[in-house]
Amino acid sequence: MQDYTAKVEAYLKGLQDSICQNISELDGQAEFQEDSWTREQGGGGRTRVLADGQVFEKAGVNYSHVYGSQLPPSATAARPELAGRSFQAMGVSLVIHPHNPYVPTSHANVRFFIAEKAGEDPVWWFGGGYDLTPYYGNEEDCRHWHQTAKSACEPFGEGVYSEYKEWCDRYFYLKHRNEPRGIGGLFFDDLNAWGFDQSFAFMQSVGDSYVPAYAPIVERRKDMPYGERERQFQLYRRGRYVEFNLVYDRGTLFGLQSGGRTESILMSLPPLVRWEYDWNPEPGSEEARLTEYFLHDRNWV
Repeated sequence: MQDYTAKVEAYLKGLQDSICQNISELDGQAEFQEDSWTREQGGGGRTRVLADGQVFEKAGVNYSHVYGSQLPPSATAARPELAGRSFQAMGVSLVIHPHNPYVPTSHANVRFFIAEKAGEDPVWWFGGGYDLTPYYGNEEDCRHWHQTAKSACEPFGEGVYSEYKEWCDRYFYLKHRNEPRGIGGLFFDDLNAWGFDQSFAFMQSVGDSYVPAYAPIVERRKDMPYGERERQFQLYRRGRYVEFNLVYDRGTLFGLQSGGRTESILMSLPPLVRWEYDWNPEPGSEEARLTEYFLHDRNWV
């Protein structure tokens, strides 16, 4: 698998470079600062963060490649047969938090795992996807986001988009709030049934489609006027994002349990957020429409 992992590593590093370049161009002011790090137990990564830009309040794009003698509990909970195997895990993970409440937050992740044991065949799989978290819903944006996701899936089979859209809706769901985190997108994991070449090609298709999915939305919304009401609602809704990442997100749990770099793992969190006790939006308002209309399992395309 050595040649295979080298191909994946090269793609992921190039993907990080490409996304950072595109986000910097969209922002038009700030640049990413890179922090290269090493992990004591094996591996390391490149964390890149853009802060307090013209368009983006915070944007983090992280590449990591870590390895060790034993998978952490979060990786073996659903697959106990992998316990005791050595592992490599590599991926690109990003979260973009805009200034303007009319620009949604976006998240994307693509990753490759391989678990090995002497005398046995290696077990490998791909995973990833992306999802969109609006504060003020817009049907044009939702349709564009999902149409781009569908187009990325179409070369790989008729039902692929539907399957991975539904998986995304299930995964990015806050059970304690009984609501989804956003309007979804794609989520897949444990992908190896197509063989390495096809599975890798699919991961690349997802990774390469992120910027075309997000950039036009940013361009349309970044200059929309807003006031303190919209800003406070954005900060309030960011609380849901934090709750999901700290309570449910498997990538966060894997990173913390595997001894990853805490600053890089938690780069996904927004710089400012607020909670308010038992707050409810004004009936009939755009704030109410977010949860009443947009945050539901809808077929946008």
